[in-house]
Amino acid sequence: MSTVQVLSDDALQPQAKAVFDDIRATRQSEHVNNFWRALAAADASLLQSTWAEVKQVMGGAGALDPLTRELIYIAVSVANGCSYCVHSHTAAARARGMTGEQYAQLLAIVGLAAKTNHLATALQVPVDAAFDAQAR
Repeated sequence: MSTVQVLSDDALQPQAKAVFDDIRATRQSEHVNNFWRALAAADASLLQSTWAEVKQVMGGAGALDPLTRELIYIAVSVANGCSYCVHSHTAAARARGMTGEQYAQLLAIVGLAAKTNHLATALQVPVDAAFDAQAR
């Protein structure tokens, strides 16, 4: 259950309406998802800055292709326990061509990383000098 109202287009303040217009234009879709609608209700300035950052990091040019970015977003969302982001970025990855085989491998990697991260943390394994940029 949301902690804020999920705003309809009719309830938007001008600053939020401008962001929604940009979301629609950028994504070439009339759909604005509930994350943005809730954020518009919480704080229009935060909505604006968050959208600008998402647009730059996830949509801008970069060394990582768009599907790889979505796969990373899914992995981090799983690690952080964000069900909303797992769902929305899995849908985005599928729209960018993620196959069932890729999704299965991603989940295997996420599960393995979680296991080995917990083991390394529990054992307090010292970092090898070869992995430590400062030690080199």
